[in-house]
Amino acid sequence: MNKIVEVKSLEKSFKDVKAVRGIDFYVEEGKLFALLGPNGAGKSTTIDMICTYLEPDRGSITVDGFAIGSEDNEIRSRIGIVFQDSVLDPILTIEENVAVRGSFYGLKGKELKKAVEKACEVVNIKDIMDRPYGKLSGGQRRRADIARALVNTPKILFLDEPTTGLDPQTRANVWRTINDLQKKNNMTVFLTTHYMEEAAEADYVMVMDKGKIAARGTPAELKEEYAQNTLHITPKNSGSLVKTFENNKISYTEVAGEYIVKIKRTTDSLKIIDMVRDNIDSFEVEKGTMDNAFIGITGKEIRE
Repeated sequence: MNKIVEVKSLEKSFKDVKAVRGIDFYVEEGKLFALLGPNGAGKSTTIDMICTYLEPDRGSITVDGFAIGSEDNEIRSRIGIVFQDSVLDPILTIEENVAVRGSFYGLKGKELKKAVEKACEVVNIKDIMDRPYGKLSGGQRRRADIARALVNTPKILFLDEPTTGLDPQTRANVWRTINDLQKKNNMTVFLTTHYMEEAAEADYVMVMDKGKIAARGTPAELKEEYAQNTLHITPKNSGSLVKTFENNKISYTEVAGEYIVKIKRTTDSLKIIDMVRDNIDSFEVEKGTMDNAFIGITGKEIRE
């Protein structure tokens, strides 16, 4: 296991506001890592420190073996960033915008032209490189934003809510591009998102709240631990089922002949099913979602 990003005892304050309060975590190379949290949780501050935009008050950060504060140029050459709000010039063409970014890395002449063409080809916009950025559709703009972030062939791609405001089909296309990049290049992807279905596809998820790490784990682990799971039973004899539930102090709700029991873990359903096995016409165990898990961890909706 190669830790391409490692954070230890990281702290950052802005006057009396403690934005990040001594957090520790790492990101494995080649993985999709999702950082979630409500507004004001410390996500953006954490990412800005990793990307060398902010200096930590305390703690250490290493990116691909290089230390923040002493080897920032090395780190910047290894990362690409797709911001939530575009930073590209609407008047310039895609090619011109990406070339400007490439020049920041010392690329010139034929080498720069080749890097720009490669970045645009990877995200399938090579045929529209001569179009002004301001004339593009939402999906084309996002692909151009990603091309800009790829011009230096980064080892880590930071995505700050990359699909916000896009329609479902365009979002799916953007993610198809990102997933292809990750697999072909073993690229590490560091994601923040308000779409829980995107976080559910991550290899690992970390949730921040009030400057601290509130929870971490795989999507499956977080859903199992924090989401509200339910057991749905349609009985052969409702009176008998209700009597069994009441005798065993099992709380339930009834909706259109279906009896719903809230359970902590999906495996908790096994005991109840065994208890009423002979009286079951049908049943379903419904796992909680990432939205449920997020609320269970923070007590808040993701978009608050």
